[in-house]
Amino acid sequence: MDPFLLRFKIFLLIFLSVMVLGISGFMLIEGLSFINAFYFSIVTLATVGYGDIHPLTTAGKILAIVMIVMGVGTFLGVIANATEMMLNQREKKARLEKLNMVIGVFFSEVGRKLLALFSSYDPQLESIKKDLIISDSWSDKDFVRAMHSLNNYPFALDSQHIDFQTLRDFLLTQRIFLLRLLENPTLLEHESFTELLRAVFHLNEELDYRKDVTSLLQPDRKHLSGDAKRAYALLISQWLHYMKYLKNNYPYLFSLAIRMNPFDHEASPFIR
Repeated sequence: MDPFLLRFKIFLLIFLSVMVLGISGFMLIEGLSFINAFYFSIVTLATVGYGDIHPLTTAGKILAIVMIVMGVGTFLGVIANATEMMLNQREKKARLEKLNMVIGVFFSEVGRKLLALFSSYDPQLESIKKDLIISDSWSDKDFVRAMHSLNNYPFALDSQHIDFQTLRDFLLTQRIFLLRLLENPTLLEHESFTELLRAVFHLNEELDYRKDVTSLLQPDRKHLSGDAKRAYALLISQWLHYMKYLKNNYPYLFSLAIRMNPFDHEASPFIR
């Protein structure tokens, strides 16, 4: 749980408990109505003074003292934590915007090309392709449906037809760009995207260590296919989440993204 939210809940619970104590006590001891007891309690906890009504009995004064000692700090804690939560949410939203900008650059420079390569080695792509051709009319339900379809999809790449040389050449040309991505501290807040980068880097390393990937033995091809499959599955999932984000926040970027859909062989930046 968010520590700011937990702290706010604790202060709020204590504050409400003191309020209930005060309202009940003033109604019983001072004989006040509920609304006057509520008003009396708020005035006491806010320490704004008694300009109109004040405790008349000794027990009422003792209760007011107890409320001030127990409740004033709690009241200020509720206000302070509520303010801190709002500022934290604003800061979190700003970090999320920066993070999604980085993710967008990743798909523009690397992700879209990788998806096109991986999908071309996927013998079962046609069975799920219809769920990946995104249009302007898609709603959140359509994205949920597509993500649900991926949960049962095997992502089985054909190890015999994977062009590891093309994969190796492409990843090596993008290595500096990928390394620069890791310099961005906001990425650490997005665990699933960080996991994707790890998978891509691992595949990059495996291919880089092999100076010749054109004549691999079958066990080695199978091993590399497993690494590619891991990156492929994570990549599609992140791509769908990113497309949903664009649809809900940046329609003009979404328009270009669906026209450059890596699963659509007729994709074109030109508007027909």
